Amino acid sequence: MTSMIRSEFMAAVNQVCSERGIDPDSVFETLKHAIRAAYRKDYSGAEEDIEIQIDKENGAVTVVQEGQDITPPGFGRIAAQTAKQVILQGVREAEKEAIIDEFQARIGTVISGMLQRREGSDWVVDLGRTTGLLPRSGQVPTENYRHNQRLRLYVKEINQQSSRYQIITSRSASELLTGLLEQEIPEVASKAIEIKAVAREPGHRSKIAVTSIQEGVDAVGSCVGQRGVRIQAITDELNGERIDVILWNSEPEKFVSAALSPAEVSHIEINEKEGSALIKVPDDQVSLAIGKEGQNARLAAKLTGYRIDIHSIAQTAPGVKLAAEQATTIPPALAGKLERSGLTLAQATKMSEEDLLAMKGIGSQTIKALKDYRAANES
Repeated sequence: MTSMIRSEFMAAVNQVCSERGIDPDSVFETLKHAIRAAYRKDYSGAEEDIEIQIDKENGAVTVVQEGQDITPPGFGRIAAQTAKQVILQGVREAEKEAIIDEFQARIGTVISGMLQRREGSDWVVDLGRTTGLLPRSGQVPTENYRHNQRLRLYVKEINQQSSRYQIITSRSASELLTGLLEQEIPEVASKAIEIKAVAREPGHRSKIAVTSIQEGVDAVGSCVGQRGVRIQAITDELNGERIDVILWNSEPEKFVSAALSPAEVSHIEINEKEGSALIKVPDDQVSLAIGKEGQNARLAAKLTGYRIDIHSIAQTAPGVKLAAEQATTIPPALAGKLERSGLTLAQATKMSEEDLLAMKGIGSQTIKALKDYRAANES
């Protein structure tokens, strides 16, 4: 019976170690400590210098003191019972360490996971050998998450709370976009193309600046792919998030102009000391340059690192009559605000409140004055 217990015990240890990729030595060390504690508990007179030996072939346990075998009769069964009690805990600890080592090396990369269950506003994610957490801060507001949904996630960090480790993932990190580009575009993975900067508003729109390291490689074309198939694959993974691929340039004027794409820039002045860029665009490009709710200009600023101030080419002086409104004079206060923002009255009346608020110098008071002006001239 004892030999059967030993053989079954050893078979279980070897199987668990083999299946889970755990070093058997770490399991045996855990067992030795537990069996030594059991021996000292049952044999209170035991000395401190006892040693526990486990035969890795048959599982036989021997108690040794000063080189002599002092194993009590029947202690093999006690040792087997003790081992059964602690083996799962020991295996779990060893397995946890192996998993943490594996994921420590994967921090900063993109992996696949499946949403398992909700815990409050967070999601527990099945990552294969273990689970991770997709916290609310890493979620994208425009994405609808559901059970068993498979997603690609950015491994952000590993948090340790007491003896517990938690793998934190993200769907909102800008690095997720970078990782997806590396996975989907061979030229990025091989370093023939370098990603110089990323600006992202998760779920809505992103801009990435790329440059070619290898001669003859079209950085933008390679990222977009034939008929846009490569960038579309990433857009699909991000649930429709629009991605603008911009060619990076060491000359600030060219880089900022490209970053404001698809708007056409007529004139640009860079102030390196203040880190700002004064942009002038044609009248019909103002809304495009600013973007919905100021998004295009905001992303361009994040991408380039410059504070961007967009003006229309046409300037209208305060208090003068406009060609399109011959019979009406702009109130001086309103006209002054529009002039400083590079807008004509005709342009301002066609823009949404969101786009107006994105313009420098335009606030709620200016918008109210513009509404009052419209109402007065419509009545």
